[in-house]
Amino acid sequence: MTSPSGPADAGAPESAVRGAFSSRRVFILAAIGSAVGLGNIWRFPYVAYENGGGAFVLPYLVALLVAGLPFLLLDYALGHKYRGSAPLSFARAGRRTEPIGWWQVGICFVIAVYYAAVIAWALRYTFFSAGRSWGDDPQGFFFGSFLKAGDPGVSADLVPGVALPLLAVWVVVLVVMALGVEKGIGATAVVFMPLLILAFLALVVRALFLDGAGAGLDALFSPHWSALTDTGVWAAAFGQIFFSLSVGFGIMITYASYVGRRTDMTGSGLVVGLSNSSFELLAGIGVFSALGFMAQAGGVSVDEVASDGIGLAFIAFPAIINEAPGGTVIGLLFFGSLVFAGITSLISVIEVVISAVRDKFETARLTATLAVGVPTAVLSLAMFSTTSGIYVLDIVDHFINRFGILLVAVVSMLVLAWALRALPELAGHLNRSGSLPLGVWWRVMLAFVTPAVLTFILVQELWDAVSEPYEGYPGWMLGLFGWGVSAAVVVAAFVIATIRWRDGTPLVPAEEGGEF
Repeated sequence: MTSPSGPADAGAPESAVRGAFSSRRVFILAAIGSAVGLGNIWRFPYVAYENGGGAFVLPYLVALLVAGLPFLLLDYALGHKYRGSAPLSFARAGRRTEPIGWWQVGICFVIAVYYAAVIAWALRYTFFSAGRSWGDDPQGFFFGSFLKAGDPGVSADLVPGVALPLLAVWVVVLVVMALGVEKGIGATAVVFMPLLILAFLALVVRALFLDGAGAGLDALFSPHWSALTDTGVWAAAFGQIFFSLSVGFGIMITYASYVGRRTDMTGSGLVVGLSNSSFELLAGIGVFSALGFMAQAGGVSVDEVASDGIGLAFIAFPAIINEAPGGTVIGLLFFGSLVFAGITSLISVIEVVISAVRDKFETARLTATLAVGVPTAVLSLAMFSTTSGIYVLDIVDHFINRFGILLVAVVSMLVLAWALRALPELAGHLNRSGSLPLGVWWRVMLAFVTPAVLTFILVQELWDAVSEPYEGYPGWMLGLFGWGVSAAVVVAAFVIATIRWRDGTPLVPAEEGGEF
């Protein structure tokens, strides 16, 4: 086997060059750590509630089986067969498809820049919970005293209360990345995932004993069967599964490249997919139990207090903590869970970029970590520790998720299925050691069903974006931080793809069997 590290590493074992997870268990924990992020906690419960309650479980499970798991296994197949970062794996699948990998790398870079800021908020709020520093007006405190947000625009006014925890987040992440795949990423997953599960289980148990918890659970799980005839509900289910599994933007390709040749990747995919969905269900129980308490305490219905995203985490939950018995404990568990979930996800996102840089330019782990991590951290601090940070974050997040992740996912599936005709070969690779046979059903899902559904969602999102300015933001902000960032990632991908790979990098199979 030709060494993928060039002449300097000729003859060195592949795992010694790129790094590797020590076991399937560590890989699974790292993959679950990537999949279980902030969106599982603050997005799924509200999406389920808004789209049929208990009836949403059916389209959600269908989406998991026909889109989420097939796409997850596609990412696994690419990384595991071609043994590289996203750009290198695509380049080995077909030389002209390398820009798709760099497109995914660019998306991860953008996400890392703003995702760290939300973790920094959660870190600060973990300490705020001890003294309930937000007082009687959580909304006013969050936007005013904490973020010091003014009108939408761009400001250079620094907010020290955000900058310091954000700097701390980046220091922790860069130390983890410098330690490598097993000692850094793997070890963090082994420690943080059990802590996350224990903390969130404790939160759920406490929330279930709050007055009004039953009303919250009734609101979440009461089935509205008529919703099943609404195409928007099915689109929401596919969108939720797609975003929550961390598929389509290079993470699982990268992680799979660090796994041993004989590892059961299809069985691992089932474990990761089902674990992710189980955590989302657990999050729904915990969040809506707490919202039921809040509704009863305020003498209103659950729909008047239900929300998602930043509003749920930093406004609704502090209000719950103010009123609930043992609210301080609830706050520590909730915001601590956000920090644990966020850190493991951020690590996976930034690893996509570091791995690509290492493969392309033959750099050591520490060099690549500093080359990628320091500029990313500086940009993150410059953009999101200012008084305008939350508005820029909101726009970038909205556009890069829809017109970055969704679009590159559709393109990658269609290219692999129709341009390269690679699905049979990739299925064969996973079937050699997999416990779940991938047959015609898998290829049909990826060649027809999943890209069709995601295209429908993408067209719907595009129509909404051009019909009405997102959240009423000024056109220049949407153009610069929304459409501009999304387009810049694509342009950068094609530019970087023109750079030659380092000498000694095999881009064609080294053996007749097509393996590297």
